[in-house]
Amino acid sequence: MKKLIPALILASFVFASCGGDEKEAEKKGKDKYEQTKETLEQTEKKNPQRFLTVEGHDHKNLLRQTVIKGTITNKATVASYKDVDIELSFYSETGTLLEKDHEVIYETIAPGVSTSFKTKYFAPKGTDSVAMKIITAKTE
Repeated sequence: MKKLIPALILASFVFASCGGDEKEAEKKGKDKYEQTKETLEQTEKKNPQRFLTVEGHDHKNLLRQTVIKGTITNKATVASYKDVDIELSFYSETGTLLEKDHEVIYETIAPGVSTSFKTKYFAPKGTDSVAMKIITAKTE
């Protein structure tokens, strides 16, 4: 009987410490996940150009304006972007840069979402094509 009591006490400590290790490991796993999530969010907020893409096309209307239609896509997983600044570059038929302009799209773009835009410009004489590039965006 005297040997049984210390054995039971020792066994209870062993079982108690095993359960604690599982809980601690689970807590560390959740903490690590939250840290990774925060790191991903910080990366996405600092580099909107990496996670935003713009595609589109242009044509001339009856007033000889260049009509630019495009789509901005947010490929981020956590960050939402707003007030996206797009640089428009107007090129001649020979590829010479004629003019640069900026267009700001005042919309919020959630992760994994695309939004369309349309704008009109009196492009410089001799404009053959327009290139678009994301310059910056604000995060929420």
